[in-house]
This record gives sequence, structure tokens and C-alpha cells, in this order.
Amino acid sequence: MIVFDLRCGQDHVFEAWFGSSAAYEDQRARGLVCCPVCNDSDVTKAVMAPNVGAKGNRAVAAPTPSAPDAKTVLAKLAELQAAIIDKSEWVGRSFPDRARAMYLGEETAAPIHGETTAAEARELIDEGVPIAPLLIPFAPPSARN
Repeated sequence: MIVFDLRCGQDHVFEAWFGSSAAYEDQRARGLVCCPVCNDSDVTKAVMAPNVGAKGNRAVAAPTPSAPDAKTVLAKLAELQAAIIDKSEWVGRSFPDRARAMYLGEETAAPIHGETTAAEARELIDEGVPIAPLLIPFAPPSARN
């Protein structure tokens, strides 16, 4: 696995993990890499500081507090997302139309989740429709065992 610092067209910088540089390029070319803040798919690699170890003859500094374990953080995010999904209705590919109808008052507002393309999500955001991407990928109800 390799981690890249990425920057979207709106100058949001975020990290993403990929199996290889080729996997990153493939996913970016297919429009699968999007900014988690604004869902912009105009993503490029940001300048990264190299991870260079300290010289062996240097004094060891006092240990710094470690960041939370990534697995723990992802597990908590998945738990919170699952709770939100359990309290909302799966609307599949009708998500953009349903979200827009609720925003315009044409349909009673209710918590929903479903599928949308990056372009459709951008259109909803541009129109002011309050949506949020799911951060942890999940299988639609029809694909679950």
C-alpha cells in the first residue's frame, strides 16, 4: 500500500491509500478518486514531504503522543455510518431525484441514502441540496448476504 497526499480543484488536501501508483492513476482516470470534503473529482497529487529517518547518531527525543490507530478510527467511522444508514431509506439510483425533490419541497423530507455519480453529486451541491458522501464504502442492500 502507498499513501498519497491529494489536492482537489478547490484546494482541499487529503490523504488516500492505494495498492500502487498504477492503481491511483487507474482510479483517477476512471473518476473514482473524489475529494471527501467537496466531492470534486479533479484530483492531483499534492507535494509531499519525504519520510526520511533521523540520523543514527542523534539523541532520541522524548516520545510524542501517537495519533489514534487508523483501524480504530475507521472502525468508529464505519460504526457511526452504519447507525446513520440504519435510520435512513435506501433509494438506490433514484437518490439524486429524491434528494432534489425533498430540497424543493416536492416530497416530504426524510433521511435517505443511495447511489449517485460524482457529476450528479456536484450538481446537487451546486444547487444547494444538502448531501454528504458516505466515507466508508458499503454494499447496497441487494448485494448483501
